Amino acid sequence: MGGNSSIFYSNLKALKKHFNIVAVHLRGHGKSPGVESGKEFSLETAAREVIAVLDHLLIKKAHFIGISLGTIVIHTICKIAPKKVSSAVMGGAITHFNLFSIFLVKAAKIIKPFTPFLWLYKLCANIIMPGKMNERSRRLFISQAAKMRRADFFAWFKLVDTVEEAYSGVPESSKDVPKLYISGSEDHLFIKQLRQDIQKDPSASFIIINDCGHVCNVEKNKEFNEASIQFLKSNIKKVKRAQ
Repeated sequence: MGGNSSIFYSNLKALKKHFNIVAVHLRGHGKSPGVESGKEFSLETAAREVIAVLDHLLIKKAHFIGISLGTIVIHTICKIAPKKVSSAVMGGAITHFNLFSIFLVKAAKIIKPFTPFLWLYKLCANIIMPGKMNERSRRLFISQAAKMRRADFFAWFKLVDTVEEAYSGVPESSKDVPKLYISGSEDHLFIKQLRQDIQKDPSASFIIINDCGHVCNVEKNKEFNEASIQFLKSNIKKVKRAQ
């Protein structure tokens, strides 16, 4: 949340050597339209807009890559349109919140009416991406979040309560979709719950990058790129053999 395609700079450079890329800015991010006030907005809305981009470009099926919020949108796509997903790479994935995360969200809701949203974002960024290890990721995300409108930020923030619901049913609805989860060993808020949840998914595999935090595609981009490209290539070969 708050990021855009700039956080994928080093990944796009590597991926473009092997694949055709469509980089999608979610609503309220980058130069995409904002979240319109008064209209219903949900994770399913965001997922269907991504699907609409594929349909517009006549792409019947794609391999997806997402980080943090992007993984939640991909999970939603896996539920509502699994046939659109050839495979998925998800970094810093979020499936459930631990008690501290829940406390953080509740505290943020209390102070948000009288707090500049960027202050709130900086606070959350420092908790999710703490210390020197995450300094590069933290600076990058905060600089991009500063470009968001307050209304767009809080429209997305309201959806935090639906994150667990977004993952519910994913292993069953997309059991034939290969999924690679990549997390940093220091992604302290989400990794334990993620590891437990994906044990129920026979199509899921998990890689942990040592000495790395939440935004693993930025902090350890070389390792992330190598794992992603190897996974995507192996699944493209499988699709070709099946055709």
